[in-house]
Amino acid sequence: MEVLDTSAFIHEYTTDDTVVSVPEVHEELTGEGALRFDAMEGSGMTIHVPAPEVLDNVRRAARGSGDAAELSDTDTRLIATALELSATLVTDDYAMQNVAERLDISVEAIARDGITEEREWRFQCVGCNRTFDENKERCPICGSDLTRKNPA
Repeated sequence: MEVLDTSAFIHEYTTDDTVVSVPEVHEELTGEGALRFDAMEGSGMTIHVPAPEVLDNVRRAARGSGDAAELSDTDTRLIATALELSATLVTDDYAMQNVAERLDISVEAIARDGITEEREWRFQCVGCNRTFDENKERCPICGSDLTRKNPA
């Protein structure tokens, strides 16, 4: 079973496996991508709404990896669906791949290479250079912007 991200419809991804997506993906698509979604739904693709507690697990994992600010609601729902259904997540989104790896969800990339390592991001102040484990609106010390950094 494969859970399809928006990019799967844009890049005309095909598979013989059972496919699943979430309603929010259809909302993101326009033109040919939306038509492909409708056609796949008409030919048996399942539309899934993940349970709230599974969404909470994904959000916790995303905060832990430092990817929470990078994930949209649709991204979170897709990861939760893959987790809940023990399915493969089909996406090119690196933040989604990183969170999925953290949750032991298998991932298949579409048009780009997948991630090569799981990352736990840190956030560094552009003003005073202090680092933080969690992303904040501004540096609590000097008020400058924070940037996402790979600690490795």
